[in-house]
Amino acid sequence: MFRLWGKLFKDGRLLQDMVYEDGSASLSRTQKVFAGLRQLCLSFDLQEPLWLDANIREFQQRDKTRFHQDNFIEQIEFDYLEIHVIEEDNTL
Repeated sequence: MFRLWGKLFKDGRLLQDMVYEDGSASLSRTQKVFAGLRQLCLSFDLQEPLWLDANIREFQQRDKTRFHQDNFIEQIEFDYLEIHVIEEDNTL
């Protein structure tokens, strides 16, 4: 099972969170991350953020990253969106 945890923060406080789960063996890890981010954004009623080089590096190193205002085209009402892989498939 692959699980991605998404959290919205404002002023150091957790506003909203959700865990995306995917048990599909046919998708790659990258596809699961993008599908999870897409689902989190739908649930939070957000546009999908842009992946900047810093986000890619941070995610590759720590399996988590934060998306700030610079990652969004529209104005956001929170400080950042954090995503974190909390469970990996055993088959990877």
